[in-house]
Amino acid sequence: MAAPEQPPPPEGSKPLSALLSGIAQAAYYGNADITEELLRGQLYPEAAPEEFRALRAKMGGLLQSIASADMDLNQLEAFLTAQTKKQGGITSDQAAVIAKFWKNHRIKIHESLINQSRWDNVLKNMNWRVDLKSQSRHIDQINTPVAIVEMELGKNGQESEFLCLEFDEAKVSQMLKKLSEIEESMTLLTQTT
Repeated sequence: MAAPEQPPPPEGSKPLSALLSGIAQAAYYGNADITEELLRGQLYPEAAPEEFRALRAKMGGLLQSIASADMDLNQLEAFLTAQTKKQGGITSDQAAVIAKFWKNHRIKIHESLINQSRWDNVLKNMNWRVDLKSQSRHIDQINTPVAIVEMELGKNGQESEFLCLEFDEAKVSQMLKKLSEIEESMTLLTQTT
């Protein structure tokens, strides 16, 4: 028995899906080549500039609300249902296109928002080893263990910087104590009461 055929998409779904992709490219993926004029000329050439601007603003606002809340599919369905019932809201066909778009682009948009919200470098990788000092200015420091820590710092899409640190036993203990304090603080902040 053959699978039932999917009904053809509504007439306006392809331009709307492409509009959402264009908005995402401009807002979340940093593609400066995607302009309002380009989108209107390619997707809605028959629309008046004010009419297109209103549609783009409405879709951009909806996408921003959905992305900033990182909505799961249940939240999205409730949100879009409310938008279809709202005066001046969206049609059920538009809601279906938005839902399909979000289902396909949620992870990428979320990752992009996280990357955009980082101000500084992040720790990408860390390696360590313990060596014994074989040379030193002071004889009592020979054959003492030292920890060598190599950290790779950077932002996604940019060249990394490498930082190499050397710790003696006392500095390792001090660092571990400070990291324990950080962990305690984070645990206290994340515990639900």
